[in-house]
Amino acid sequence: MSILINKHSRVVTQGITGKTGQFHTRMSRDYAHGKACYVAGVNPKKAGEDFEGIPIFATVKEAKAKAGANVSVIYVPPPGAAAAIWEACEADLDLVICITEGIPVRDMIEVRDRMRKQQKKTLLVGPNCPGVITPDELKIGIMPGHIHKKGRIGVVSRSGTLTYEAVGQLSALGLGQSTAVGIGGDPVNGLKHVDVLRLFNEDPETDAVIMIGEIGGDDEETAARWVKDNMKKPVVGFIAGVTAPPGKRMGHAGAIISGGKGTAQEKLAVMEACGIRVTKNPAEMGKLLQSALK
Repeated sequence: MSILINKHSRVVTQGITGKTGQFHTRMSRDYAHGKACYVAGVNPKKAGEDFEGIPIFATVKEAKAKAGANVSVIYVPPPGAAAAIWEACEADLDLVICITEGIPVRDMIEVRDRMRKQQKKTLLVGPNCPGVITPDELKIGIMPGHIHKKGRIGVVSRSGTLTYEAVGQLSALGLGQSTAVGIGGDPVNGLKHVDVLRLFNEDPETDAVIMIGEIGGDDEETAARWVKDNMKKPVVGFIAGVTAPPGKRMGHAGAIISGGKGTAQEKLAVMEACGIRVTKNPAEMGKLLQSALK
């Protein structure tokens, strides 16, 4: 079991003819069951061609009909990325993982609004995220595959590099991961911490979860309150940005303390009050999770 993706997922790359799309599609296809899972690419101008044996179609709908694609990964440049998300939603794919960074906020607000109004079944991870990996089965995104190890710990994070840090620590301790999900650091995005925690809670093969957040917004507080009322498994947490000054954006577009809200201290306090064990030291995430299993 895993959440969101597994070796039976069939992936279409939107933006497969660009340098980034080609590089990461190649790396992902070479990981575990990737050769069977990466079945299509999309570029209207290059339909009928292929990328290293992966057929290129004119539209996502066509990739779904002819190659059986049910998951999309997006490497389309920022100006066209929101339209690419919507195209995947209109094709009724199960999941869209948007890696692209720098999509205009207004574009994302419009596409999120349209998804809600039309009640699309498609789940969105990202944008501005490293992607999703189910170790030894399938990797969709830009994370380094070799640090992951199959196991029973879920990881959900707003930060790409901290996802890798947590995974590296878990693997070094002999604790594998069921699935690692990078939800991205933009203010307007798809799945939130709470949505991924809900999936891990229902997954019989996930025993515990590391939840990594950062300053800005109130997603972590919302998730912590949900954990207190619903989560049946241990959750440990880390928040990046303890020393961040208010009003200054730190790295991610969504990582900004505004109006005194969204500080790391505030998030950590709510998480602790809701029964989540937290650390202020990112080097301790793996050990903290290990101790929560005892």
